[in-house]
Amino acid sequence: MPTLKRTIFRPTIAASALLLCSGLANPAYALPLSLFRYEDLAQLHCPNDKVIWLDLRKGRYYAKGQKLYARGLDGTYACQEEARGSGYRRSLTGRR
Repeated sequence: MPTLKRTIFRPTIAASALLLCSGLANPAYALPLSLFRYEDLAQLHCPNDKVIWLDLRKGRYYAKGQKLYARGLDGTYACQEEARGSGYRRSLTGRR
């Protein structure tokens, strides 16, 4: 008959695993971010929100009317609230 090994309970490891699984260890979480190639598709996705130009490399977004709106190769269209919830910041001048 095989003998069973006795497992030692370590509360610190168990508590850490519980916190990580429940999401309590890091309360900040990102919203899902939908990216669009065309402005019209972005507006269809978020009819009650502003469409912005998201510069993925710089981590900034530009509103319509700013100088760098829809400029650059490292950007895409997105909804403003989704971008803000994902940690992207608004460019104040539109030139950064």
